Amino acid sequence: MRIRLGGYLLLLLAMPAALLAQAPDMATAFGARESIESIALSPNGRRLAYVAPADGQASRLYTVDLDSGDSRVTTAADGVRQRLGGCGWVSDARLLCTVFGLTDSPGEIVSLSRLVALDSDGANIRVLGQTDSFYQRYVSLWGGNVIDWLPGQNGAVLMGQNFVPERRQGTNIERRENGYGVVRVDTANLSTRTVETARLNAARYVSDGHGTIRIMGMRPPRGETGMMGDVINYFYRAADSEEWRPLGQYTESTREGMSPAAVDRALNAAYVFQKLNGRMALYRLALDGSGRRELLVSHDTVDVAGLLRIGRGGRVIGASYVTETRQAVYFDPELQQLAAQLGRAMPNLPQIRFIDSSEDESRLLILAASDRDPGRYFLYDRGTRQLNEIMLARPQLENVTLAEVRAVSYRAADGTTIPAYLTLPPAGSGRGLPAIVLPHGGPEARDEWGFDWLAQYFANRGFAVLQPNFRGSAGYGDDWFRENGFQAWRTAIGDVNDAGRWLVSEGIANPARLAIVGWSYGGYAALQANVLDPQLFKAAVAIAPVTDLNLLKEEWRRWTSFAAIRDFVGSGPHVRDGSPAENAAAIRVPVLLFHGDLDRNVGIGQSRRMEGRLREAGGRVELVAYPGLDHQIEDSTARADMLRRSDAFLRTTLGLE
Repeated sequence: MRIRLGGYLLLLLAMPAALLAQAPDMATAFGARESIESIALSPNGRRLAYVAPADGQASRLYTVDLDSGDSRVTTAADGVRQRLGGCGWVSDARLLCTVFGLTDSPGEIVSLSRLVALDSDGANIRVLGQTDSFYQRYVSLWGGNVIDWLPGQNGAVLMGQNFVPERRQGTNIERRENGYGVVRVDTANLSTRTVETARLNAARYVSDGHGTIRIMGMRPPRGETGMMGDVINYFYRAADSEEWRPLGQYTESTREGMSPAAVDRALNAAYVFQKLNGRMALYRLALDGSGRRELLVSHDTVDVAGLLRIGRGGRVIGASYVTETRQAVYFDPELQQLAAQLGRAMPNLPQIRFIDSSEDESRLLILAASDRDPGRYFLYDRGTRQLNEIMLARPQLENVTLAEVRAVSYRAADGTTIPAYLTLPPAGSGRGLPAIVLPHGGPEARDEWGFDWLAQYFANRGFAVLQPNFRGSAGYGDDWFRENGFQAWRTAIGDVNDAGRWLVSEGIANPARLAIVGWSYGGYAALQANVLDPQLFKAAVAIAPVTDLNLLKEEWRRWTSFAAIRDFVGSGPHVRDGSPAENAAAIRVPVLLFHGDLDRNVGIGQSRRMEGRLREAGGRVELVAYPGLDHQIEDSTARADMLRRSDAFLRTTLGLE
């Protein structure tokens, strides 16, 4: 295969050479939002659309002519009243985007979303879905989702939407549809045809990628409470049939049963996830009534992580799982061969992902990355066999030396081997360093090998960083997940603390200069680790942390997901024992807290409660609140400020200044 690199580089996102030659402020460079927030290739493969960050939380949608390199701003969102999510092409001249926002209602932060279609020049804007009105019986916060991009049907999509009943006082005008259904909508003129009638307990619809709904999931409520249940009953349709037949059941809290993910029209089969020996495996299940099932991908130690898909039809091309690194298993021999060839041609960019394609798959949009390269976007033409680099994921870091990330493991106190990732400063001996344990969020998540802006920033500043996949992390099967990192907090946090002890025992960390930093659940772990062992760490930084497990449940009381959150956190002595705010007197190290005041995931009240309890106990604490920001703190200036403050705090506290 002949590969030509660097055919053209879109200068819109590539930093000018003069600027790249300057020594950047590291907090600004690492704190900058990723330059590509979503990206898509037009059906003919000759145009690109991508969402890029602007000032604050603002974003802009750009469209680019790939033949000429000409680009334009199609639309923008200010990041305050509205924000841009992902955008995709519904034709070669028209796009569909998710627009969302947060509002601070009295005592409640509310998230809203809508689907908005517009021409590539920004004209002919249309909001899809049921029009909001005063006659609706309740407010629909969710604006719907694209179930099928309908390849070959220019400008139309299958859209899942909530139907809200309406009643006009003093008239006989009434709209009775209530629940989740599917419509075919022309995004240019909003002409709509119902494909699946609204069903009150409907939770999912899966199409074959070509306009036919083949699978439906129904989620009955928990008893008479009206709370959202965690069991989904799935049904399927045979080819050329309208009859719904039982397919299977899936329980989200225990991962029991089968969870369908996609339908292959050509094979008349569904791709479904189901446990094998306690770990998720991928099967192909015939939809002809025979129940034939074929095991496609499984692994002895980890879950199969998800499907690999491509193009407007969402064609399934493989699946992946994560051991020390992410591994792709391709079902498409040509793409498997291409991925291998690209890996050999770009050995420094081993993470190869097929992001999108033209409708005929003659042009492919590819992202290649590594631990020391945040990512580069390429356009590959299968006809000419040419690969052209077009964009950088993080141009601010183009001339910054990044650190190698190594997969390591260590022994927990009970002898269990814990997998982790170690990032050492690019220069130096790697011995006797100031060090940070950086537990991930979730807890139903995991870290994996690759670029991580937080870990790389601290490594750049001279810290060793260890990211443990403690018990309670996802991806390693049921036995590893256990009761999750809240109910089994002693095990999870014990593993986190053992990560710090390992850094010291290996001579990597100076025991007097060992800190812990975390975000969300990781922030919880950063605090609770000091409750479990007040002597180990010398400083703690917690970003958007959970600090009170009972408060976490109460934050969701007025929502239909309350029962799921309540059961996930659980009840009993662990709620108090496992809450850092309830055990503030045990925390003896200086604490730095960061939180956005529009955080819907973990309310800022969690950090405020922690701050108050620490002050009452005589602790040293500072809370930095970011107005108008949510859980992710999606603001480059705020992120740079957070990095700068964290670095200064750690240097002062650990005696590095």
